[in-house]
Amino acid sequence: MTTVRDIEGVPNSVSAGHMIVKSLAQHGVERVYVVPGESYLDVLDGLHDSDIETVVCRHEGGAAYMAEADGKMNPVPGIAMVTRGPGAANAHVGLHTAWQDSTAMVLFVGLIPFEHREKEAFQEFDPKAWFDSGAKRVMILDHAERASEIVAEAMFAAASGRPGPVVVGLPEDIIKMGNDGVLHPRIPIAEGGMTVTDWKALKSALLDAERPLFVFGGNDWTHPAAEEFTAWLESHNLPAAAEWRCEGTVPFTSPSYVGPLGYGRPHHTRSVLEDSDLLVFVGTVPGDVITDGFTARQNWEKSNFLVTIDPALRGRSGPVSHQIVAKPDVFIRDLVRMDLPVRDAWRQWTNELRERQNDFAALPTAEPGDGQAKMATLMANLVPRLDEDAMVTFGAGEHTNWAHRYFPTNGYASMISARNGSMGYSVPAAVAASLNHPGRQIISIAGDGEFLMNGQELATAKQYGANPLVIVMDNQEYGTIRTHQERDYPDRVSGTQLANPDFAKLAEAYGGVGVRVERDSEVPAAVDTALAAIADGEFALIHIIVEQRVKAY
Repeated sequence: MTTVRDIEGVPNSVSAGHMIVKSLAQHGVERVYVVPGESYLDVLDGLHDSDIETVVCRHEGGAAYMAEADGKMNPVPGIAMVTRGPGAANAHVGLHTAWQDSTAMVLFVGLIPFEHREKEAFQEFDPKAWFDSGAKRVMILDHAERASEIVAEAMFAAASGRPGPVVVGLPEDIIKMGNDGVLHPRIPIAEGGMTVTDWKALKSALLDAERPLFVFGGNDWTHPAAEEFTAWLESHNLPAAAEWRCEGTVPFTSPSYVGPLGYGRPHHTRSVLEDSDLLVFVGTVPGDVITDGFTARQNWEKSNFLVTIDPALRGRSGPVSHQIVAKPDVFIRDLVRMDLPVRDAWRQWTNELRERQNDFAALPTAEPGDGQAKMATLMANLVPRLDEDAMVTFGAGEHTNWAHRYFPTNGYASMISARNGSMGYSVPAAVAASLNHPGRQIISIAGDGEFLMNGQELATAKQYGANPLVIVMDNQEYGTIRTHQERDYPDRVSGTQLANPDFAKLAEAYGGVGVRVERDSEVPAAVDTALAAIADGEFALIHIIVEQRVKAY
């Protein structure tokens, strides 16, 4: 049971900071990611006797990424806590990720005392001016008696409608003031659903379609709904493609899964958007990444159904035939009751697309070659040894294409990534995933430049017993930017080259197992060592040094 501190001289009263902790526990929060600050010490004091685990991170960006990843994996928003000014600025990258990825997350920010406001006090800033354009709501706790209410409002705002980030400012003096100790009840979230008109429209469109395609995405699913969706698709021989970096909702091994859309996709999934006579987007919309910068699927005679709880349809491209205002779970609840005749055209269409996906995802040879180490060899040796429920995390860069192509994502959520293209996400997300799923294989694929942005969170992994396997693909450059550079400014390499440390030794310094791989012949033994380490509860890192300009496809 959470205990709270009585305010001296105020009978039956507790501090606002302690009420915040009690309210988070009431909402089902199991873990918070923090970088401590003197501005919110009373909240930290409340966490002392709480059942909520406090994960102390090394950088506010890492804490915000971990909370964002938490929001992708759990039915309640992820929680980060940072201090004012510089701390809040460092956490901003995680907010942007949550905004563009539609992830429920709440960032608590300690602030200067109320009485010092607008005097340019030490580390003062205006939270609303900083965060209003990149958060669903920005709230400031100006009255101690509203502490529990503010938490309930923040958790509701983050998870309702299209999920996203919420910022709550906590003035240092206000959170120490007394509160009546009464918890505000949780606010229920409307989930929408199919109306009779929606049902009839979708059923009619499916019956009329020769080449329908479902596209799934977003972070607002549950594992049971994903399983029901997969079973329904398979029973009707219907295909489904994944939104960029959302693989796994329909498993990699499902005969209905036909590959990912967006950057790094197989070539066939670009044409399938045009070839399909009916697209049904579930949990996502046809945004610029899916449609190649709003260029694909622009024919206004095409039929596009969008299933999303967001009535604003933000970020979508092309025609909308019909919108069903629903979260994925309630849509799937109604969809699986729709029994349709299985058509030969659907079976042929799905089998054709699935065959292309199988060709795309077929592993290369596991036999090492001569010369420089290769990511293809590493994936060929790693993938067959992964558990059925293995998870992958990654941030941004060309190294991510190996995960898109080969990693067997077999359930929601088994791919945790940043769809806003944010670098530095891979290691914090892997730490959060390992803490959420102890005993599960967590594999993180990072680039050298990306790893150096938040690799210090391996110290957090060590402290809290997280044991991911981190693969650092070291090509000594910012590879994605170099690719664009070669296209627009050929043979003029500028601002993209890197000189790197020995990442394996760095992993050992943080208390894990590090393996350095330079030759392809060293790859199988490195995989053996790393998998044995994580099986023993240690984190491991494979530092694989590859040639520049190497690509997955």
